[in-house]
Amino acid sequence: MITPVLDHPWLTLDLGREMRVISWAPHRGGLVSARHILWREVRNADLPEGFDAFLWLAQECRDRRMEQAVAMLTSRKIATFTVAQAEVGGIRAQAVATVGLSNAERAAHGAGVPARPAAGYGTINIAVILEYGLTDIGLIEAQSIATAARTAAIMETGVMTPTGVATGTGTDCNAIAALPGTDAFCGLHTPQGKAVGAAVYAAVRQGAEGWTLETGGKPYDLG
Repeated sequence: MITPVLDHPWLTLDLGREMRVISWAPHRGGLVSARHILWREVRNADLPEGFDAFLWLAQECRDRRMEQAVAMLTSRKIATFTVAQAEVGGIRAQAVATVGLSNAERAAHGAGVPARPAAGYGTINIAVILEYGLTDIGLIEAQSIATAARTAAIMETGVMTPTGVATGTGTDCNAIAALPGTDAFCGLHTPQGKAVGAAVYAAVRQGAEGWTLETGGKPYDLG
């Protein structure tokens, strides 16, 4: 298992080699090749309205000589990160997650229900390492499995929004890394899909339960 390195305000996951990574991260999002996935902890005051967080994060990564990393932002305390691993049919997946639910939302938000201002930007940021070769098409499917597993974990934790059980937050981000390969499939019926789903579910469920225990299920002051 790869151990993330905590160096506040950074959390660094060294993949051990170049891998294909899919994400919607604010730094090097999309489909890219990278060796590192980073979390950068911030507070609300660090990101005022109108602030260009993309440019700022890019400079922060350059200052750290990590400009080729995929980097995510979170206001969750990164020291609370959780790690889980699953192996199915000899295929291993590992998930690392920081889970905050101050910004909890529900997909299929009721039509006509006004958006509520977030009390904070606690969010869910997940990195997955899949030790299996996938095409970019397979990597896209792996991303869908990770998102479904995150949603299941949050729903089963029972965190509520005004319109029902939360399915995630308004600012989640997943980064899925896999070896380049020839397999275009990573569905729930495949060993690789099952491994991704199990690892993400376990890491997010543990993180969500930790957040609830810490906060009593109420957002804390993120400054």
